[in-house]
Amino acid sequence: MSLLRLAFGLALGPAVGLGLARFAYALVLPAMREDLGWSYAQAGGMNTANALGYLLGSLLAAPLMARLGTRNTFLAGLGLTTLALLLSGSSPLYWVLVALRLLAGASGALVFIAGGALAAHLASRDPARAALALGLYFGGVGLGIVGSGVLLPGLLEAHPERWRVAWVVLGALALLGSSAAALAALRLQDPPQPRQGSRRARVELLWPAGLAYFLFALGYIVYMTFVVALVRQSLGSLEVSVFWAVLGLAVVGSSWLWRRSIQHSRGGEALSLILAVVAAGAALPVLSQGLPVMLFSGLLFGGSFLGVVTAITALVRQRLPGEQWGYGIAVATVVFAAGQSLGPWLSGLLTDVSGRLEAGFIASVAVLLAGAAVARVQRG
Repeated sequence: MSLLRLAFGLALGPAVGLGLARFAYALVLPAMREDLGWSYAQAGGMNTANALGYLLGSLLAAPLMARLGTRNTFLAGLGLTTLALLLSGSSPLYWVLVALRLLAGASGALVFIAGGALAAHLASRDPARAALALGLYFGGVGLGIVGSGVLLPGLLEAHPERWRVAWVVLGALALLGSSAAALAALRLQDPPQPRQGSRRARVELLWPAGLAYFLFALGYIVYMTFVVALVRQSLGSLEVSVFWAVLGLAVVGSSWLWRRSIQHSRGGEALSLILAVVAAGAALPVLSQGLPVMLFSGLLFGGSFLGVVTAITALVRQRLPGEQWGYGIAVATVVFAAGQSLGPWLSGLLTDVSGRLEAGFIASVAVLLAGAAVARVQRG
């Protein structure tokens, strides 16, 4: 099987672990909030639980990959994520749902980190197409966004009580995606495990990129959690579906959009540029929630935000030896998870206090621009 076909198969892992298990919650959130009577802080708390689970999974990923193997960790994460999604429609109790969001976050992290390590070693087979292969892997998130965007808004329109069915639909999509991703993973050999020695000193060379990644995580998750709740104030279900699908397709296409910039960057230049574009996309809904503006916002944001992840992975591959790529990706993901754990709850709290969803978006744009400035300090 060709390199790009294998990368596409692996990409269905992020489609499940992030596209469905994390980002599709934005589509279900308004219905759950209405049917269950949640505040915005409670609604944001659900994705904070998911992000805390992601942080836990990030911390467990490296030891699990060392003990079970990278491929088996990837497969286990896929199975647990699918189970968490299927069970999320089983109870209206807040703490049960929080626990399932926590599980989905932890298992999604295992999928993303182990799959990223598999994709990084797959990409090393062809350095000329390495950035494209990595971008294709991370762009798989967009496939999950598109799939959920096509199916959920119409299902939930005027029927908030159907949020349980929505989770079952997401679980069924996850089962299909996980099966295909597993088939691709089974065609790959396990990457070599990292040797002991100078890990800490080498990882510290990436501190500006790490700080920028933290700020990115803190800012981007606000958009991906609350943007549907914001646009539903002025758009119908069909328009929301179109917006979400455009966002997802832009994510898929981001691997082609940024591959040359990332491939030729030997420092933080590409990372800084991508973060600036993400900030621009996040700022547009503050100006207008009309469909044309929101579609442009979806194109900018969707076409860029996972480019940040690709750029960070490329920096890890540049600065660390091959046997430490999995470790480096795990460390970066811990930093990322810490940032996004705070974003939804803080934004929800700010919204409850100010009475306007736009307040959280304004704060997130400022954080993203700060990340763009910090990224410029990173050396190749």
